Amino acid sequence: MKTREDIKHIAIQCIKDESEAISKLMDFIDDDFMDCCEAIYNNNEGRVIICGIGKSANIAQKIVATFNSTGTPALFMHAADAIHGDLGMVQKHDIVICLSKSGNTPETNLLIPMIKSRGNKIAAIVGNTHSYLAAHADWVLNCTVSKEACPNNLAPTASSTAQLVIGDALAVCLICMRGFSPEDFARVHPGGALGKQLYMTVEDIFRDNETPMVSPTTDLNKIIYEISSKRLGVTAVIDNNTIVGIITDGDLRRMLEKNPDPRHIIARDIMNPSPKTIDHNQLAIKALEIMRKHNITSILVTENDKYAGVIHLHDIIKEGII
Repeated sequence: MKTREDIKHIAIQCIKDESEAISKLMDFIDDDFMDCCEAIYNNNEGRVIICGIGKSANIAQKIVATFNSTGTPALFMHAADAIHGDLGMVQKHDIVICLSKSGNTPETNLLIPMIKSRGNKIAAIVGNTHSYLAAHADWVLNCTVSKEACPNNLAPTASSTAQLVIGDALAVCLICMRGFSPEDFARVHPGGALGKQLYMTVEDIFRDNETPMVSPTTDLNKIIYEISSKRLGVTAVIDNNTIVGIITDGDLRRMLEKNPDPRHIIARDIMNPSPKTIDHNQLAIKALEIMRKHNITSILVTENDKYAGVIHLHDIIKEGII
């Protein structure tokens, strides 16, 4: 039975072993790696087909997902299924990346000559540079590790992590080569919080809200009614179509604490004359950044430099952007 300290030591040693394996990969970034990057970048007619078997297949699927989400069209092909019909997904101009620790798995060995006979280029993310796969690949992307993090040196741990890191390095290089921007990223990530952070604007949110406003001379009763009835906890103060201030429900509470007789209070007396504003075309995530920076929950929205409405922290939370 392992003690808690034993468990902690084992976990730390695993992380050390894997981090050391990853750090050694820097020595393997060579001409083959750069040539492979350039070939994928310049291949405007084909896709990247990434295949493997076992744990390598799992890593291959993650690399495919990363490629597709960052501008490099990719498909996953299981090596065992490929020799039973799925090889048909490989088209004339596709580049095939094969993942294998040993580089000598029977399925991959059978698959390689079939791919070569079709004229497709092959990159090998391989842990054995003297293997059959390495010998027949056009580019060898070395991911050799000295040992697995597994205490028996058997379960793919450091080796599968090394494959993943080489795949990420390819993807990141291609991102930079393509000039893949946050706007490009947003186009392929339209769903979820991540997508909304990249494309949802203030305009998409605030239009459903009321537009509370008072003048500088509005009396306290009307100010309270405006804030309460519009249900945003805030009202803009407008003079000649220009924003001159903001009043929040917090401003009202502080004013009532200081003034035992507030009957003669008007908006000008309690407004904040320097409200935070944001243009309706700005990203909603920008509004959130302003709120966090200034510790506020509402921002006045402008359109053509004129008051257009209010965006509230709750609006952003409701959209799942946080």
